[in-house]
Amino acid sequence: MKPALACSTLAALALLLAMPVAAAEPPATTAVAPDAAFVRQVNAFLDGWHDDAAHTRPAYFDKIAPQGVYIGTDKSEIWTRDQFKAWARPFWERKKAWAFTAQQRNVYYSPDRRYVWFDEQLSTQMGTCQASGVLRNTGDGFLVEHYQLSLAVPNALNAGFAKAIAEYESKAAR
Repeated sequence: MKPALACSTLAALALLLAMPVAAAEPPATTAVAPDAAFVRQVNAFLDGWHDDAAHTRPAYFDKIAPQGVYIGTDKSEIWTRDQFKAWARPFWERKKAWAFTAQQRNVYYSPDRRYVWFDEQLSTQMGTCQASGVLRNTGDGFLVEHYQLSLAVPNALNAGFAKAIAEYESKAAR
């Protein structure tokens, strides 16, 4: 069999095998509507978590799972909860940390509502930031399993930022 014919035969076979799976999916019109009350719970948790940081309440760290990960804006900032807590200790000691307020948030969740993932745009002291995260619903509340914060850099400014970062990193390497 010629290679081209073998490839097209395999592609057709793969398509046929995939068709029953696609046909088994329910039509889009039968999709479950978002649970507005559950989304409000998620939003209240996240807004409260951000408020805990703004007021340096210890509950902020209690809302991060013991094995949870926090990724900050600097490439060196990849912490477990306890590492993050140690890094943030000076902020908590002087009673002044960061204040993030959600401008916009999208919330998604598993059918059993055990896992929630979200993305948000935030007003911060650094300007507009974007973040995404994963929450685990324990039944008694949520825990942050993963959170990643990033600066929202307009595409038109990326080249200038990339150049400034490269220059900074080359000086730091010397």
